[in-house]
Amino acid sequence: MIYGNAPMMIFILATGYLFTVYLLLALAKRTTQKAVPRNFPAPSQEKHQQKLAVTPKVSEVVNSQ
Repeated sequence: MIYGNAPMMIFILATGYLFTVYLLLALAKRTTQKAVPRNFPAPSQEKHQQKLAVTPKVSEVVNSQ
């Protein structure tokens, strides 16, 4: 039979695929951690804090029936 080793080949290819995906995810995680700039001050060291006030402005009510 020609396809006698097919189940083993499928297992090997699936294992290689999963290992490749694992390595790519680990690489992506590592590069995102290094991409964060380190020159920002810690939140407790900030001298200026911004205060944002949100005021609702409704100028017109439209009935869309």
